[in-house]
Amino acid sequence: MDRMENMKLMDIYNRLYNNFGPRHWWPAKDDFEMIIGAILTQNVAWKNVEVAIENLYSRDLIDLYRLYNAKNEEIIDAIRPARFFNQKLRYIKAFCKHIIDEYGGELDKFFDKDTKTLRRELLSLPGIGEETADVIILYGARKPIFVVDAYTKRLVSLLGIMDGPFTYPRVQQYFMSNLETDLYLFNEYHALIDAWGNIICRGKAAKCAECPLSDLCSICTLDRTKDRIAPVI
Repeated sequence: MDRMENMKLMDIYNRLYNNFGPRHWWPAKDDFEMIIGAILTQNVAWKNVEVAIENLYSRDLIDLYRLYNAKNEEIIDAIRPARFFNQKLRYIKAFCKHIIDEYGGELDKFFDKDTKTLRRELLSLPGIGEETADVIILYGARKPIFVVDAYTKRLVSLLGIMDGPFTYPRVQQYFMSNLETDLYLFNEYHALIDAWGNIICRGKAAKCAECPLSDLCSICTLDRTKDRIAPVI
């Protein structure tokens, strides 16, 4: 761990935490709902996922076996607000089948392995990419791994804390090499970056005057009297 890089990252974390407070992620009642939400949130706003999850609850489908055995049309009707519903239906069904066939439907058995093995297995499933796999590992299996998303890449680019290219493995390695390996820290850091991206650094609607990181940002100035436009990374 580089001490200076650690201090830099913890300064960013503390600023975000002081601004937004604890995020209490992941917003789900149980691990299965969390996993379904992680799949549904691909390429869509979280508010759409919330509607889809509520639709599944109203049909009593937030259950591994009931969801797997439900008719495709019923599931599609429920998850339609999350968009790309045909693809996401296949991903959800494939995940459910894997847990049923390989682990007797018990998520705890699936999670009961080392992080590297679990990640490799998740990535072998249809529709599970690096971000979705790491979200499931962090918030479902509760194992410390740093989740990278578009907001994370935007943050490291605008703040100039690392050089490009901002690929998933490079950005993840930067954070994990320069932070203590801590489940709570990784959980909160990812959630806080998402809050920053959703609420403040919103592309053309960026609120630089309200940003706790504006003095570190390559496109903002110390003058917080007006908003500036942040590029979408």
